[in-house]
Amino acid sequence: MDQHELIAVPWRGAEHVDAALARYFSLSRTQAGKYGHRFERLWDVIERNTTGGKRFRPRMVMAAYTSLGGADLEAAAQLAAAYEMLHTALIVHDDVIDRDFVRRGHANVSGSYRDIATTAGIPLPAAEHRGMSAAVIAGDLALSGAYRLVDRTGAADNVRFRLREILDDAVTAAAAGELADVDFSLSPRPPSVDDIVEMERQKTAVYSFEAPLQSGAVLAGAFDETIDELGEFGRNIGIAYQIVDDILGVFGRQESTGKSTLGDLREGKRTVLTAQAFSSELWGSVADLFGKSDLNEDEAARIRGVLVDSGAKGFAERLAADFANRAWEHLASDAIPASLRDELSPVVRKVLERVR
Repeated sequence: MDQHELIAVPWRGAEHVDAALARYFSLSRTQAGKYGHRFERLWDVIERNTTGGKRFRPRMVMAAYTSLGGADLEAAAQLAAAYEMLHTALIVHDDVIDRDFVRRGHANVSGSYRDIATTAGIPLPAAEHRGMSAAVIAGDLALSGAYRLVDRTGAADNVRFRLREILDDAVTAAAAGELADVDFSLSPRPPSVDDIVEMERQKTAVYSFEAPLQSGAVLAGAFDETIDELGEFGRNIGIAYQIVDDILGVFGRQESTGKSTLGDLREGKRTVLTAQAFSSELWGSVADLFGKSDLNEDEAARIRGVLVDSGAKGFAERLAADFANRAWEHLASDAIPASLRDELSPVVRKVLERVR
């Protein structure tokens, strides 16, 4: 569920979001101290796992809020920080599901607690179980934190209720998408392209694009038509972004993406690429390699060749461009003010650049 930086320029409100998160973790550690050093240390690990990210979701909140006339950056920063905490919760739990112990090149929550256990002499299987157990608890705390931060915006009751509804819809969609992703990986029947697109919308687009943009707009007091158009924009650009991310996960350059091009193939990850390729008679020549845990570069090259020759790569690129163009259409709506259109246009351009 990681997003790479889309716009390499400073953004308004970044320092306010960082300050809001710092205050939240400081208060949480103080509260945790009542339950002992062990619990306090867990909060240190959670905070470490929020650093190093791109703050993409908070950026979407602040872009919508400030471009729609919002002026209370402190209140907006609390809301933006809520989406960073939601992101933290989801990736911590996602790592447990995937049995990953490293993220961004460093030990994640599971890995940190696994390493503490192995250092204490606990055998590896038990140490890994302890690590994942701690991560489940950490993810739960981060999720709770997202709701608490929404409540700290100081918004009127009716506005705060709507913000919580949007956040809750995002949590529900992400859970549904995660479950679908897990089921797809275990099912002998390959999912369709439409199944994959809907899973990616639920798992990533809603909480990364739709909900943050709509939340910022609601807090700014925007009209319902504007909020609806932002949701449609977020849905389409979120799907486009995820399809491109899946393409780069197989065909990208690791020095640019920061992601190995072997991981998704070794995992047997179901994407638009593979869903389209499954229907090709060429797929049978590499089917036994897909999902092979020790897949090497030569074997990966064979799979990539089939993805190209079957037309799956070209299909995925065209589909991503189609969703990005749909996003343009919603961004061009009269309900979206020019200031917000200017703020979000680079996001669409960047997605289109990545797919070329």
